Amino acid sequence: MASPITPFKIDIPDSALETLKAKLSLATFPDEVPVSEDWNYGVPVSDLKRLVAHWKDGFDWRASEARLNAELPQFTTPIEVDGFGSLDIHFVHQKSERPGSIPLLFCHGWPGSFLEVSKILPLLTKPEGKDDVSFHVVAPSLPNFGFSSAPSKPGFGIRQYSECLHKLMQRLGYPKYVTQGGDWGFMITRIIGVEYPSHCLASHLNYIRSNRPTLLKHPRQYLNYLLPLSKREKDGLARTEWFHSQGYGYNTEQSTRPATIGAALADSPVALLAWIYEKLHDWTDAYPWTDDEVLTWLSIYQFSTAGPAASVRIYYEAQNTHPAPRHDARAMEYNAKVKLGLSSFPKDLRVFPMCYGRTLGPVVFEGIHDKGGHFAAYEVPELLVGDLRVMFGERGGAGDVARLWRGE
Repeated sequence: MASPITPFKIDIPDSALETLKAKLSLATFPDEVPVSEDWNYGVPVSDLKRLVAHWKDGFDWRASEARLNAELPQFTTPIEVDGFGSLDIHFVHQKSERPGSIPLLFCHGWPGSFLEVSKILPLLTKPEGKDDVSFHVVAPSLPNFGFSSAPSKPGFGIRQYSECLHKLMQRLGYPKYVTQGGDWGFMITRIIGVEYPSHCLASHLNYIRSNRPTLLKHPRQYLNYLLPLSKREKDGLARTEWFHSQGYGYNTEQSTRPATIGAALADSPVALLAWIYEKLHDWTDAYPWTDDEVLTWLSIYQFSTAGPAASVRIYYEAQNTHPAPRHDARAMEYNAKVKLGLSSFPKDLRVFPMCYGRTLGPVVFEGIHDKGGHFAAYEVPELLVGDLRVMFGERGGAGDVARLWRGE
């Protein structure tokens, strides 16, 4: 008997909203001293106070909830993951009306969610140009995130996330598909390409995590690596150095003691707001966040099925689940079986010269942009979609993949 695919609507209980408001009303803030308004120290106290006040008394979650339900066709289905039993997976699924559309798995990371697909969904499924390639889009909430359930025991690493999403695509009737990912979506979709290369025919990445080319493994790219750096490449390496020296503390904490920070995130919506809002500010390219946008983003975590602490466990499990190091290595090794597209944005967290990315596999598309950050699908949706259209277009490097669905 086929497992059910059930339509889903976000419907947060009134009691959860009341509890949130009660906790926000008891918020205690740090003293306002000169350094408290300097972003180098973290979220300014004045910003935190403004957002907390708006979350408590001005922000209309029900309006955001209704909008998300109206704009995003959502579903849940149980997925069996080897060794972990059945997980209830929440996902957005929008089919294009155009014949020959390509099934695309969109994979978010942390601190993102299925919300990141909201701006690119209409562009991918209902393109205006008659020659623009179209997609059937699937955007799951990862286990431990959003409205998906959580594994009941430790050891749920990148391989299990990949298995879960691959099985979701099979459940939806997409035996072959392509992927798009950033942040943890890089790792997860890369392992999908390693584990299921006959199903995953191409991958597009907007977060390029790769090793420096070496003479023995990548002689051609090594020669490119030896060339003088352009200004953009120098700026990208400076951005990467900034991330590792000043923006990496969260990663160390979540990779080593997720339960410690998890206690704060689970109990205090103010802690959750500060922890994630810092990333929304620092990881984007001066994106003009409205307070309602920030609070909608945060509320997906606050009201998540597994609770806001669950999402940070992916960092620990990826580092400590045997055989995690081998799977990390496979994600960053050359995979000749899956065509690869790369898009680089200047305010991402790791911005390497493009020759680094070419060590990952047969690169058939590269997009280099002068604006955009870590959340490209949300910050600069037209640029990301434009790259996908070129990559899978008639003359694109993965045009042959698109022709398979057109029956050519």
